[in-house]
Amino acid sequence: MAALDNLVVTTALPAIRSDLGGKLEDLEWTVNAYTLTFAVLLMFGAALGDRFGRRRLFVVGLSVFTGASAAAALSPGIDALIAARAVQGVGAAIMMPLTLTLLTAAVPAARRGMALGIYGAVTGLAVASGPLIGGSLTEHISWQWIFWLNVPIGLALIPLARLRLAESTAPGSRLDVPGTLLISGGLFGIVYGLVNANAHGWTSAPVLTGLIAGTALVGAFVRHGFRSPNPMLPMRLFRNRGFLGINFASLLMFLGMFGSIFLLSQFLQGVAGYSPTEAGLRMLPWTGMPMIVAPIAGILSDRIGGRPVVAAGLAFQALGLGWFAAILTTDLSYAAQLPPLILSGIGMALYFAPAANVLMSTVGPADQGKASGTNNALREVGGALGVAILASVFSARGGYETPQAFTDGTVPALWIGAGAVALAAALALLLPRRPGSAPAVPAARAAAPPRKVRSAG
Repeated sequence: MAALDNLVVTTALPAIRSDLGGKLEDLEWTVNAYTLTFAVLLMFGAALGDRFGRRRLFVVGLSVFTGASAAAALSPGIDALIAARAVQGVGAAIMMPLTLTLLTAAVPAARRGMALGIYGAVTGLAVASGPLIGGSLTEHISWQWIFWLNVPIGLALIPLARLRLAESTAPGSRLDVPGTLLISGGLFGIVYGLVNANAHGWTSAPVLTGLIAGTALVGAFVRHGFRSPNPMLPMRLFRNRGFLGINFASLLMFLGMFGSIFLLSQFLQGVAGYSPTEAGLRMLPWTGMPMIVAPIAGILSDRIGGRPVVAAGLAFQALGLGWFAAILTTDLSYAAQLPPLILSGIGMALYFAPAANVLMSTVGPADQGKASGTNNALREVGGALGVAILASVFSARGGYETPQAFTDGTVPALWIGAGAVALAAALALLLPRRPGSAPAVPAARAAAPPRKVRSAG
């Protein structure tokens, strides 16, 4: 549910715009209000679970997410919808980072690669199938049902989670409130500036204030991560090249993919003339490919290592987006769209399946919660930046006025998305050739003499 709601609104955007009104920046915020709160609170959510109990906080997050979904469905206007989406993101931020930790603890080490491959495939499929599910519900019932769908599922999962999941904590964990405030304010300022740049102008006071203050706060967060004894995100983790590579590759992958889907799902309706369901169905070669390829990719990564699989997947995704940008016209046939859709789908599957296992192989057990939160946060940051950046390029070069104007804006945006994913493929080469062991115990701790154990007798 949490992954699905990243993009479930994309094919519903024209219907939401028609029903509730709103400009391009309002449509961006219906996506970004969720992804931004999701991103900035993910690591805080992981810390809450580590301290107060992962199962307990998982249930709390699930409850908040379910209630906010009902509020989104009942929204009387665009501002209320954006607010409900932001609260949805809070629930997802508490719930989502605990899933990898709970799953890792529940599965034997020998089967963990396959289990995490399935997890990655399901997450990727949920993200990618959002446009189809959103389009089908919007056309055949109403756009409100993209949110009502979560309510019965959430109500069923709450007691199931309490009964079937084991409780666990991380002894000695502490909450990093200053770090949370710094990264929340920083990312909000940057995304606010990007979203409003074309409406108010790049040199306007609100935009410049958001971009400059946001960048300064993110810089302060990085400094805090080096200097604080218990930071939300220990910057020492990025000294591991595998951790650095998989996280920044994930950020760039989501930047290119989210921004492109945001525009292409509207292109298929506003320019190609498809209904919401038809638009979602025509994206199936892209969105449905993980069901076929991801299980194979998971097994392959166990045999040859995650680096070549992840790098190939990102390269295919970049080629698919670049192919789309090269051929996009107002009268583009669906037959011409199929090859880049299929290539993008294969690339997405090859990336998602091994990514979770590669991530968890770069940290020790004590850091798994923070690693999961970091990776999910950077993905969501990438998604929010992708929608903001690509929509900003779209506004500068085109608009909603005519099909040609929409196409003129979408083409350069897609090239930027393809370039971001291509850079992610290059970063994936930083990954170790084979999943390595967890980082070694720090030297100071390793050198400490063993404690004597007194006999109970």
